[in-house]
Amino acid sequence: MEKCSCAGDDAVTDILMTGPYPDWDMADLEVKYRVHKLWQADDKGALISSHAGAIRAIATRGELGASAALMAKLPMLEIVSCYGMGTDAIDLVYARGNGIRVTNTPDVLTEDVADIGIGLLLAVARQIPQADAYVRDGSWRQANMPLVTRVYGKRLGIVGMGRIGKAMARRAAAFDCEIAYFSTRKHDDLPYDFVSDLVEMARQSEFLIVTLAGGEGTKNIVDAQVLAALGPDGILINISRGSTVNEIALLAALECGAIKGAGLDVFWNEPRIDERFGKLSNVVLQPHHGSGTVETRKAMGQLVRDNLAAHFSGQTLLTPVV
Repeated sequence: MEKCSCAGDDAVTDILMTGPYPDWDMADLEVKYRVHKLWQADDKGALISSHAGAIRAIATRGELGASAALMAKLPMLEIVSCYGMGTDAIDLVYARGNGIRVTNTPDVLTEDVADIGIGLLLAVARQIPQADAYVRDGSWRQANMPLVTRVYGKRLGIVGMGRIGKAMARRAAAFDCEIAYFSTRKHDDLPYDFVSDLVEMARQSEFLIVTLAGGEGTKNIVDAQVLAALGPDGILINISRGSTVNEIALLAALECGAIKGAGLDVFWNEPRIDERFGKLSNVVLQPHHGSGTVETRKAMGQLVRDNLAAHFSGQTLLTPVV
């Protein structure tokens, strides 16, 4: 059965949605467009083939993306508007080669993602989840909780110095951390130490914060060698993409104490993550929720809608990727 919200006007533009947005975004989109909901279709192929000649836009999410195979089935496709900053699940090469515009939602989520990075660092180092459980289960009545790790003044390495990396550095600076960063280039306008060798930066750091973009170029960049350099007093925080960290190496390091702990908002196979993570006491887990505040999600949805409106009215795109 086709799942479609139709505005009832033949002049209304058809868009394909790969997954749901919050209700406030869905309501607005369904007023302005004829929305085909791929995730609700009993036969997704039939839905696509039935409307392939009409669909001019894909509204997707970062983790769902838009493959070359999907785009190739839509001969009238003009734009892919992504709810999220990461576009590694969108085939940008295909889009560029076929004149399909691509937009994302940068900037509006930067500060929230950096906030969760600091939150995860504090949660792991100060063992906040364990402390909460210690009070709730009555252990505090028997003895004081064991001591934990300070964040203030520590050596902190940031892997990737883009928007989120810079926002993370500003927050770490407020903790008087000694900040270094690994990136594709040195940023002359930044006061932090640039380290061109990731293994060396991990060796120098007690905390390693991953903020890189995903994609083939950064796949498994944090590997066993980097984790070994971080060492048994080190803590890894990943607020980027699950693909940037070799999870086999990470799980091994956590299980044997090769690193002290980890705070993870992203995973290789999310949301069906490796069950071993749930059994570890030295890792704090988040359901890829770095941008998951009402304020930011409303801003993200507005930016998706504004990019679509700009494209179909012949205006300049607000946040073009392609």
